[in-house]
Amino acid sequence: MNDHRYDDIISLPHHQSPTRKKMTMTDRAAQFSPFAALSGYDAAIEEEARLTDTQTIPGDGALAELNEKMLLLAARAEERPTVTVTWFQPDPRKAGGQYMTVTGRVRKIRVWERELLLSDGTVIPLDAISALEGDAFAPPDLPD
Repeated sequence: MNDHRYDDIISLPHHQSPTRKKMTMTDRAAQFSPFAALSGYDAAIEEEARLTDTQTIPGDGALAELNEKMLLLAARAEERPTVTVTWFQPDPRKAGGQYMTVTGRVRKIRVWERELLLSDGTVIPLDAISALEGDAFAPPDLPD
């Protein structure tokens, strides 16, 4: 075997292009990094693993109580009472959703849009409300 076949070029200087910059070591290493054939796969697995709640439908008694509280709230909405509202918010990407609870002052009840608007800008669909609490629902104090 001939071990001297590159002897004629081995001592020549390394070629540098006059028109292109030398590639950085980072860019050069990136050429050999592993190829992500399943881009987005990790995000899809993470999304599938994310848990959501199932909306529970209240019974007739709970619906009647909630309806009565809604009527009381509508009657006292101009007083801007403070309420704690729990409602179901559907998840935009998968089945189910989560129960949200917020406490705030009532700004307005939009009957035609079926929305409760709080002073902090929170908009709650009336049909999604599962619980209402607050001073607006307490019986009035009776004089002695």
